[in-house]
Amino acid sequence: MAVSVPQYDADGTMTGSVDLPESLFGGSPHGPALHAYVKMYLTNQRQGNAKTKTRAEVSGGGAKPWKQKGTGRARSGSNTSPVWVGGGRAFGPRVRNHRENLPRRVKRLALLSALALKAQNGAVRVWNRQELGEPKTKSVVGAFEKMGVAGKKVLFLDEGLAPNLSKSCRNISWMSHVRAGLVNAYAIMRAQDLVVSPEALARMTEVWS
Repeated sequence: MAVSVPQYDADGTMTGSVDLPESLFGGSPHGPALHAYVKMYLTNQRQGNAKTKTRAEVSGGGAKPWKQKGTGRARSGSNTSPVWVGGGRAFGPRVRNHRENLPRRVKRLALLSALALKAQNGAVRVWNRQELGEPKTKSVVGAFEKMGVAGKKVLFLDEGLAPNLSKSCRNISWMSHVRAGLVNAYAIMRAQDLVVSPEALARMTEVWS
């Protein structure tokens, strides 16, 4: 089913509406695919660098601390034992790779589900952006204020060369500027509003349809 969303010109003034590509935004959200992708994405952010030393790695050991019998104390064979202060850690964390992966079809399904969910919630806007003569954050913020999304978690998807516009978006803390061909389902779900340029729609249709 075609989804119609508002369209804005370069300064943020609403000029009408536009139908989003049904192949991208017209599907039914698939909850399990979204859950699996978000879980995979967050898991892959883990570094896995936590590590403790075992009894073989701590300094010490060698001689038996005291003889086996006759001292009145418990038997002990090494001062690197986990029960000793300064001894090794039993079953501690080790350096490991937490990376997970999903089939390509599931990743694509998650992305299309995220796009469809945003469209159904009325959180998609098309912005006919224009390259700026010079980097000027105030111009971008003003346009987004007119669109009614300023201050929210906004994901702006664009494609093509617009260096001054890209520089103008860097200082806006509540907005993420991402190339449309590199977007993922997690970034879309994390945003409250999705602002896309016509160039981004064309690129997304080419890549994901």
